[in-house]
Amino acid sequence: MTRVTAASGMPQTAAPLPPLGFMLLGGLTFFWGVNWPIMKIALGEIAPWPFRSLCLVVGGLALLGINLVGRKPVRVPAGELRPLLFCALFNVIGWHLCSAYALTLIEASRATIIAFTMPIWAALLGRLVLGEPLTGSKLLGLALGSAGLAVLIGPDLATLGAAPLGALFMLGGALSWAFGTVAMKRVPWTIGPGTLAGWQLLAGSLPITLGALWLQPFPDPGALSPAALAALAYVLILPMVFCQWAWFKVVRLFPASIAAVGTLAIPVIGVFSSGLLLGEPIGWREFVALALVCAALVAVLVVPALRAPRRG
Repeated sequence: MTRVTAASGMPQTAAPLPPLGFMLLGGLTFFWGVNWPIMKIALGEIAPWPFRSLCLVVGGLALLGINLVGRKPVRVPAGELRPLLFCALFNVIGWHLCSAYALTLIEASRATIIAFTMPIWAALLGRLVLGEPLTGSKLLGLALGSAGLAVLIGPDLATLGAAPLGALFMLGGALSWAFGTVAMKRVPWTIGPGTLAGWQLLAGSLPITLGALWLQPFPDPGALSPAALAALAYVLILPMVFCQWAWFKVVRLFPASIAAVGTLAIPVIGVFSSGLLLGEPIGWREFVALALVCAALVAVLVVPALRAPRRG
């Protein structure tokens, strides 16, 4: 596992992976996976810019409100403001706009698959930017996870070729998220994950809200269908509040590449939930991919945890 300095607030090399990280990964994996077809339902009636504006403003205010209720600090130290805005550019603006536009152009299941090539880029960037070693278990996990994604996406390259703009938007979102994830690891944050996530969402919401006011009208709630309203409520409550907080927490608990590889199960859940909610096809490829992705999670998360020495 990666050795991290005490100033970064991360566990040292010999420490086992914390159980809290596994629980948070499990929750955000499920809710983020189901979120993809649900977002596509909402985006069928709400334009991308106002949709993302609503998500970011509500999510950011809710996270900061939770901190205030719990009497946790929400003030950002002056020295951390600039890196917070820099990370928000990639974690929030780049990721949220690219993924929203991609979902309007290609199937939810395929958008999910492309989005979660992110762990591959994060692992490579973690090596280049942070000096995190690509250990045998990480390489095995990346190989298994990539094989799972290849099983899903390989036969559909012709379909993606018919909609290159949607695929490019989603790939841009994956690269943006990966860079933002790694950039966060360079900063010895003193603020909590809820504060960090909340202010990043609000910072990213400013240009997106201005863009929405300029480019696309906000929807009339009375004109939205019950399905679109329910989908919007789901996105605001679970992915934009719980999952955002959980992801920022996981990034601080685990090395960047391990935290990223932990998300490899999300596209599988996205594909299956897209089949259930949107009628998108599910076949043998999805089952093979599930086995490969689960093996990747075991290689990267379970095996290192079992090998780590137990605490006193």
